[in-house]
Amino acid sequence: MALPNALTAKLEAVQAEYRVAPHNIDAEQALLGAILVNNDAYYRVSDFLLPEHFMEEAHQQIFQVATSLIKAGKLATPITLKTYLGDADFGGQTVMQYLARLAADATTVINAGDYGRAIYDLAIRRRLITIGEDLVNGAYEAPVEAAPRDQIEATERRLYELAESGKYDGGFQKFSDALTAAVDMAAKAYQRDGKLSGIATGLSDLDAKMGGLQPSDLIILAGRPAMGKTSLVTNIAFNIAKAYQGERKPDGTIETKNGGIVGFFSLEMSAEQLATRIIAEQSGVPSYKIRRGDIRPEDFYKITDAARDMQTIPFYIDQTGGISIAQLAARARRLKRQKGLDLLIVDYLQLLSGSSKKGDNRVQEMTEITTGMKALAKELSVPIIALSQLSRQVENRDDKRPQLSDLRESGSIEQDADVVMFVFREEYYVNNKKPREGTEEFFAWEAEMNRVHGKAEVILGKQRHGPTGTVELQFDANITRFSNLAQSDRIPDQM
Repeated sequence: MALPNALTAKLEAVQAEYRVAPHNIDAEQALLGAILVNNDAYYRVSDFLLPEHFMEEAHQQIFQVATSLIKAGKLATPITLKTYLGDADFGGQTVMQYLARLAADATTVINAGDYGRAIYDLAIRRRLITIGEDLVNGAYEAPVEAAPRDQIEATERRLYELAESGKYDGGFQKFSDALTAAVDMAAKAYQRDGKLSGIATGLSDLDAKMGGLQPSDLIILAGRPAMGKTSLVTNIAFNIAKAYQGERKPDGTIETKNGGIVGFFSLEMSAEQLATRIIAEQSGVPSYKIRRGDIRPEDFYKITDAARDMQTIPFYIDQTGGISIAQLAARARRLKRQKGLDLLIVDYLQLLSGSSKKGDNRVQEMTEITTGMKALAKELSVPIIALSQLSRQVENRDDKRPQLSDLRESGSIEQDADVVMFVFREEYYVNNKKPREGTEEFFAWEAEMNRVHGKAEVILGKQRHGPTGTVELQFDANITRFSNLAQSDRIPDQM
């Protein structure tokens, strides 16, 4: 006799309510027994398995005690464990009876790793259920002032931490494997434009000095106002996105073969202002004319042609201001997961905030930000270019070329960065000293302006994996574009 639909639905709901979380008690018992019989089994799982990965609390206790004994160089057997487990009841059995049963049902040392991975995977599934339940409960019970975006970012962070923590494919690797990876990197560098190990910036002299932008590097690009920091990083970002070429692998993922997918955090400028700059750079029409609408028909066609060419490039902009380093990290992870990511840019560092401002001074907050930025670069395995301001002490020197000591909160920025670059345009300072026309000083000033006009310097003040020095570039102020310096304009090498 069939049950009514309403009753069937009710029974299914009751069953769903009492669903047991994923677990495998037999695997837990077999693994613990293997460890008690032969302590070498512990080393098959010690890299990734923790007591909390076991479902049964009693098994957590046994694994914890066994771990402590083995790490102390002692033997973990039913007899030695009994001392530390006391008179606990194991389902009607004494401690000694239960430990003896585990030893009797033990798996072999060879299978211990497989059992450990099965226990770990089930623990991850239980964590996923917990995160999902917390998400649902939080959405139901959240106070009015709690923004849904905060809950999304918190959940994303927990999921990413779960995905990255406790992997059981880490530990020591054979040197031959490392050699293979090094040869693969060299092969990819040979195939890539410019024959670089990193991502080519499109500025050949800078690439030659740096070998391209290297994965996991935190690159600080600093300079005084009006030096062209944002212009330089925008030029680099566009060059990389425009050169992007991807190749679909057998597993369905897309591997970057050239150029890269770029994420740009524009904390100061709007996305429209940034786009206007890039259109000016690519079309050759000054951005101030574009903003005022002071353009000729032929200029408009140049703008539309440039915009059409840029429609398909993998360039993503986040214009949210005042975000924290935690929010930035969550959004960067999301972009990499959804679209891919090869280069991340932050404009600029001092506009980020730490996790909490209570009781912290700005130096401590900046330390948290730069440490978090370096950790994010390593976590995502992409280079991060972060723009930074310089202190005003530069203006008090005769030689206004910046130095590492000019960085604001320089201790943490200089320490965490793999590369520190400064943008310097002598033309800006010379132009500000213009004397009255017709004087002897004016003719000397004019000669000086001719020498420095249209030239910029990128000073490598720190490079962890390469030389320091200065790279000269061409700079067109009207369209804020940096480019390679023509051979005839280069300063001859000193003998």
